[in-house]
Order: sequence, then structure tokens, then C-alpha cells
Amino acid sequence: MAEIITMPRLSDTMTEGVVAQWLKKVGDKVSEGDILAEIETDKATMEFESFNEGTLLYIGLNDGESAPVDSLLAIIGEEGEDINKIIESFKIKTSEPKSTPAKEEQKTEIKPLDKETPVNTQPAQNSSTSSSARIIASPLAKKIAKEKGINLNSITGSGENGRVIKRDVENYVPIATQNTSNTLVIGEESFEEITNSQMRKTIARRLAESKFTAPHYYLMIEIDMDNAIASRKAINELPDTKVSFNDMIVKASAMALKKHPKVNSQWFDDRTRINHHVNIGVAVAVEDGLVVPVIPFTDQKSMTQIGTEVKDMAVRAKSKKLTPAEMEGSTFTVSNLGMFGISEFTSIINQPNSAILSVGAIIQKPVVKNGEIVVGNTMKVTLACDHRTVDGATGSAFLQTLKQFIENPVTMLA
Repeated sequence: MAEIITMPRLSDTMTEGVVAQWLKKVGDKVSEGDILAEIETDKATMEFESFNEGTLLYIGLNDGESAPVDSLLAIIGEEGEDINKIIESFKIKTSEPKSTPAKEEQKTEIKPLDKETPVNTQPAQNSSTSSSARIIASPLAKKIAKEKGINLNSITGSGENGRVIKRDVENYVPIATQNTSNTLVIGEESFEEITNSQMRKTIARRLAESKFTAPHYYLMIEIDMDNAIASRKAINELPDTKVSFNDMIVKASAMALKKHPKVNSQWFDDRTRINHHVNIGVAVAVEDGLVVPVIPFTDQKSMTQIGTEVKDMAVRAKSKKLTPAEMEGSTFTVSNLGMFGISEFTSIINQPNSAILSVGAIIQKPVVKNGEIVVGNTMKVTLACDHRTVDGATGSAFLQTLKQFIENPVTMLA
């Protein structure tokens, strides 16, 4: 008997998903545990495995298309099974609109599965040509081509059976035509539009909510890094040990939060939560934007342990292999742009947290020590605070404690 597969809810904040790529096609045999597709959520791209066995009879969304959670995604059953009534019954039951990137109405005729006609694959008639040539292209490819004014006839498809897909349109470069007129052509305006991913849309929504609901203010302090540089060098000379400045900053932040728990708080409309555990989120840049993997119980871990976890999470974040659970539960966030040469900057608070620390680059410059001007190394850090939970004096005291830990790394080894 055929089983309906719906768009799964892969994270607590997911309301819709995008099929990044189908790994099975209509007609393929499916075993329990097989990966059907890669689903892009608001946080990551996840592998979606089958809990059923049989033949993939129907695919409700093509690569690049999105739909709300619980929408019809696929049907698995016995080969040759009639699924028309199942599809119609599901549509009547849910009364959901068809979700496709293209706005123009599409009509899909559902036919029994056979080896010649894959279900939900429709050839499209190209309206821009007078010939009877037929083009096979995904709805998303058609939409992008229409927006860019590209004739699909001029694109060679890389999909199955020569099907034109999203990347074919995005990577298409028209053949330059020679200017035969006497008019001097200096140049022409051009632009590129990229469809916003679920991750990018979620980042935009959450940052806007944070910036316009939490009253941000900023505190900046400059830290002497000479001792930190010497201590890191000594630590890294130990066998099988590698500690970065970022690991030292994360550890110092965790220890400072234990001394100033009001900075380790979260604002809710009816209450303020002061956390006694410390879970620090570390901002990691990825292709689609920014993710914040979380190191649980950071204060209880050594700098080496912190460094190992951060490196592992950063690698998996960039390959979209982090799970939603690994990006939840932070009580404070550290964002470091020092490796890009940024000397100082401010960040937007990762709500519902009350603060985020922005870390700049270590700069070598003249400093005054013991009444003399000498060459020193300093680093600026900026604390963005939510004034509803963290007053200026509280935030300042936290930064002073953080400064003491970083300037005297030996105190973090006790």
C-alpha cells in the first residue's frame, strides 16, 4: 500500500523547507534508511531518510522548490500502483495551495508509473520560438530565466534527459555579439539576483527582530595581549596541544560569565532568566550567511577542549552537517573577525541572549608601560548589551573581569 511522505519539520523554528537535491528519482527502489533527499531548513541542509520500503512513485517538489511543513513531498508504494486517488484525497484533506517558485499556474497530469513516463516531469513549450521544439526545464529554472531575460533555447541542460535546472541558468554566459555600428559602446548596466535561501531569510528575520526590539548599547575595552601571546606560545609547545587566541577568549568569557551571571541572562516578556550554566555560541561564517554552533558547559572545559569542539563544529557548519540541536541553547555569543584584520566592530545580539562579544584583531602599536613608550600588542573587544537586562555598570564589570583573565592566562589554568 502506498505511503505518503510529507515535508518534515527538521528544526523547532522550521515552517517550510526547500528540496536542495533529490538523491532518488521516480521509479527507484527505496529501502528503509535510504537517503531520499537533502532538505534545506532555516538552519542547515539535512539528509532526509526513508522510513518506508518500496518504489518511489511520485515526487511532489522538484529540486529548488519549497513548501510548508507537512506538504506532500513524495509517495512510496508498490510498482505500478495507482496513486491518483491518494494525491487527490491528500489535496482535499489539507486544502493546501501548490507551492512552486514560479507564479504561473501549472497543471500536472498524474499517470500510473511505468518505465517510459516518470511522474511529475513535464516538458515545457518555449513561447519565445516559432518552432515546435520542446524544452524540458524545472519551474525554478524557468522563473530565473524569465527574470534574467534568458532564452531557454540557448541553454544546454545538465539535468536528467537534458533537463535545464537552476545551476544551468545561473551559470549561463551568453555568446558575445560583435558591435558592427559606428556607435561607441562604453558599457551597459547589469545585475544579478540570487534567490534568498531559507537560512538567509531566517537570519534576516531574527536579526531584524533583535535590533528593533532589544535596546542595544555598546561597551568597548582595549586589552594588553603581550602575556596572552607568550602564554599561547608556551602552551602550543606542549605535545599534541594547539590553542588559538579565540579559544582563550571563549574560555575567558565563560569564566567571566560565572562571576557576572546577569550578563548570562535572557529576556522574556514576563520574566528574566539568569542562567547558572554557561553555553557559549561561536559565530561561524558559511556560504549562505552565519550559524552559531554552541559549546555546552563551556566554563567546565579546558582551552584545548574548547578549541577541538570549535574546529569540529566549524568544519561541519561549512559542509552543512551541523544538526539543529547543536545550534540551540546558547546563553552568550562570541563573534571574532580578528582573522580578517578588523580592529573593532559591533554585533547584533543573538536573542534571547542578553549580550554578544565582538572580538577584533591583535594590533602591534606604541603603548605606554611603566612610564615609557614601547611596542605592544593590544586587542579591542566590544560588548553589545540588551539594556533591559544588563545595565552599564554590570556590562563594564564583566569586561574588566574578562580583561583580567585574558591578560593573565595562567589564571584560566587553575
